[in-house]
Amino acid sequence: MTYSNTQLLIANEWRDATGGKSLAVINPSTGLEIGRVAHAAIGDLDLALNAAQKGFNTWRAMSAVDRSKIMRQAAVLMRERADKIAELMTLEQGKPLAEAKVECLAAADIIEYFAEEGRRIYGRIVAPRVANVQQQVLKEPVGVVAAFTPWNFPINQVVRKMSAALATGCSIIVKAPEETPASPAELIRAFVDAGVPAGAVGLVYGNPAEISSYLIAHPIVRKITFTGSTAVGKQLAAMAGQYMKRATMELGGHAPVIVAEDADVALAVKASAGAKFRNAGQVCIAPTRFLVHNSIKAEFTAAMLAFTQKIKVGDGLTAGTTMGPLANSRRLEAMKQITEKTLAAGAKIEAGGERIGSSGNFFAPTVFTEVPIEADLFNNEPFGPMVGIRGFNTIDEAIAESNRLPFGLSSYAFTRSLKTAHAISHGIEAGMVWINQPAAPVPEMPFGGVKDSGYGSEGGMEALEAYLNTKTVSTVMI
Repeated sequence: MTYSNTQLLIANEWRDATGGKSLAVINPSTGLEIGRVAHAAIGDLDLALNAAQKGFNTWRAMSAVDRSKIMRQAAVLMRERADKIAELMTLEQGKPLAEAKVECLAAADIIEYFAEEGRRIYGRIVAPRVANVQQQVLKEPVGVVAAFTPWNFPINQVVRKMSAALATGCSIIVKAPEETPASPAELIRAFVDAGVPAGAVGLVYGNPAEISSYLIAHPIVRKITFTGSTAVGKQLAAMAGQYMKRATMELGGHAPVIVAEDADVALAVKASAGAKFRNAGQVCIAPTRFLVHNSIKAEFTAAMLAFTQKIKVGDGLTAGTTMGPLANSRRLEAMKQITEKTLAAGAKIEAGGERIGSSGNFFAPTVFTEVPIEADLFNNEPFGPMVGIRGFNTIDEAIAESNRLPFGLSSYAFTRSLKTAHAISHGIEAGMVWINQPAAPVPEMPFGGVKDSGYGSEGGMEALEAYLNTKTVSTVMI
């Protein structure tokens, strides 16, 4: 298919950047340029900000029912266009076409969920202390939102932020990833075509540091939302605090997997390995530290190796591919370094650990066993197709290792025991715990982390609170 150049969206107008500056977009399967993306200048940001303020004034004045209708139509368009958008995503990001299509269709579900929740944002009447007083609590949109999103899920990371913002009556400027610009642009096009007023949504690309520092500091922006690394998230959160801006942070993780003595090993491998190698492991909630009871460690390891041997690595557009390339050459170098450091710490490598071929960013699914706690793989998020297996003897020991790191985004466990499941669900310090299943980030459930993995939610009705101001109104009747 044809990969078109990606433009900025300002006041519902698709346009090139001021001065015509653009950046190359690279296909990670080939290493070749496939198109260009507009690179915004400060002048473009000013135009986007002014449009967003006007869009907010218009959008917030619409009824929740009318906003919901427009959002639901955007979901319809996403489903109709899913095949085309999925191909664009695979070209620019690399993930298998089937995964890309799932992401597009899931976006429609997310839009619909928030469209309906937006109709149920209620204030309340509080009983007064005297008869001639009326006391109300009102919920109002916070204002213009600036969203910063990564390349690993180009649509999923945008749609959660945008849907929550629009459902509450906010307008939003999205700084989408320059590496994967076309697919989020098509998501936003669906909203424009569905009828959102000019300025309610905006889209910019360019220098991430320049854009974030300018938007966060600007008085028009009243809230920021960011998905990305913990290091960058801390910088943006500090900046938001400096300017008293509301912030939602969905940051890095290092998910443990506890496989208890009584676990269904086949289920544990199928569910956790599928989650591990999805998107070539470039997932913030991907399982990485596999803590397996010593009595079943050999059985689990054999099953995990059998699973990895069936993975077909290749171009995401090629039929039968089950794992695509890493997003860029920097990830290849990161995998190499992690492999060397983990082996140097005393771990054993059972599969993978090397680049595949000489073109494209392909890296073999990798399994380490006997991983020491001090190994790099057990301390720094790999963000790649790497499994580290380590044994344990007691559940308390496994929970302690799960909580050892400063991250607390997601975690997994497999057990047939309700007692063990209860101990794990209450003992693990993480925003999300999935037991006897792969990750299930459905729109109606909260999505977010604790500790260095961030704060705030991007799922469930909890996600809406960050986009709302609470106002007390007390009226004396005279």
